[in-house]
Amino acid sequence: MPTEQQTLAPPARTPRTHPVEALFSYGRLVAIPRKEARREQLLVHLADTLFERERSYTEREVNEALLTVHEDCSALRRYLVVAGLLVRPRDGSSYRRGR
Repeated sequence: MPTEQQTLAPPARTPRTHPVEALFSYGRLVAIPRKEARREQLLVHLADTLFERERSYTEREVNEALLTVHEDCSALRRYLVVAGLLVRPRDGSSYRRGR
C-alpha cells in the first residue's frame, strides 16, 4: 500500500480540442459557431477543403461551394474574407485563397 508521499498525483489537465467534424451532421454544418476560436477552426477547415490555392473564384462559385455545407453562404463568405482566408479586390470581381 503506498504511503502518503507515494500516492499518485492527479493526471495533468490537457486542453480539450474538439474536432471540426463535430460541427457537421451528414456532411452539413449544423450551425456557425459563435465562439471566435471555434469559428476560426471551422473557417480554416472550409478554406482548406473547399478552395484551391492559386485559383480565382467568382462570387457565384464561392457561394456554390459554401452552399454544399450550409445555407447561409453569405455569412460564411463574409467570415472567410474578414479572417483573411479568402481575399478579393475592391471591386469584388473574384476571390482567391488568402493565408
